[in-house]
Amino acid sequence: MQEIAELCLILVATTIAGHYSARLGMPAVVGQLLIGILIGPAVLGWIKGDEFTQLFSEIGVIILMFTAGMESDLQLLKKYLRPSTLVALLGVILPVGVIYGLSLLFHLPQAESIFIGVIFAATSVSISVAVLKELGGLHGKAGATILGAAVVDDVLAVVILSVMVSLMGTSPSTTGNLWLTFMYQLFFFVGIYFVVKFIAPILTSVGKRLFVVGGPTLIAVILCLSMALLADAIGLSSVVGAFFAGIAISQTTVKHEVEANIEPIGYAFFIPVFFVSIGLSLSFAGFMKNFIFIVLLTVLAVFTKLLGAGLGAKLSQFSLKDSYIVGSGMVSRGEMALIIAQIGYSAHLISSTYYSAIITAIVLTTLLAPLLLKHAYRLK
Repeated sequence: MQEIAELCLILVATTIAGHYSARLGMPAVVGQLLIGILIGPAVLGWIKGDEFTQLFSEIGVIILMFTAGMESDLQLLKKYLRPSTLVALLGVILPVGVIYGLSLLFHLPQAESIFIGVIFAATSVSISVAVLKELGGLHGKAGATILGAAVVDDVLAVVILSVMVSLMGTSPSTTGNLWLTFMYQLFFFVGIYFVVKFIAPILTSVGKRLFVVGGPTLIAVILCLSMALLADAIGLSSVVGAFFAGIAISQTTVKHEVEANIEPIGYAFFIPVFFVSIGLSLSFAGFMKNFIFIVLLTVLAVFTKLLGAGLGAKLSQFSLKDSYIVGSGMVSRGEMALIIAQIGYSAHLISSTYYSAIITAIVLTTLLAPLLLKHAYRLK
């Protein structure tokens, strides 16, 4: 019953924190992230972040991105594919370059400095999605660009990570395996067309004929989890698969039924655990020792992504306000950066000396991102 008690504590704490965050005019997700820090190892230590919370967290982010896919406008995503690509490219190049330079200033080895830059090149749009949904911003061109750029960003991060682990890690993979991974990812994105056009409509049609409660929803969940599994198996983030599964379902006649059934379960049960899990990653071990590095890393991580992604939007003829929204929406590093940092640590690409400092900076940028996005929309 220990896990049930932890889940109950998380749900009670995130409900209260989300409520008071909203009352104070902040995105509810900010309160939920702070609760993760409060009840996690960093402060009270009530929740340790075991396999149970990791499982619920993974399901939570999958559901969050699945619902984001269902609410996305496919035509808008196609229309803003070019701006999304430019936003993602500049949003990767600037953080890698600047944070690489910062790491060198602190006398870190060159390979480690490059990898720290790669960590902060990643974007976790799942936090931004929660804020965009709260603000009703998923349906505009800025929201579509953020979602599109996040997918491109994820692919770029995976490619750079694969190359670095292959060339510099302690257990290098072969170049042949690297190219094979790229081919699998290419086939995955080609296959999405067939899923949207043919497979999803056929599956949902079968779901309507099932003599079980919520047949179409069950079929949609199976499609979502299958695509998340497939994306993860070929080196992409599971959220990419879940997002495109949501887009596929959004093009069918059961979209509203599935949405009405999935969202309450996600937001009442799984998604709060995901937000808390980000805060659980934080530890104040060695915080004062690396205080200056953490502050500079956090500030540069925020501004390089904000400026890089924002410049990409501005060069795509977006207004200054929309460019600010896009830049703010790409700031969050979240679970993507945490995963890359863990992979780098396991492959001895980053040392234990600055590992806690890097994790702290990731969590801080994730915490600041919703506030920036809310501020950007307040100006609109």
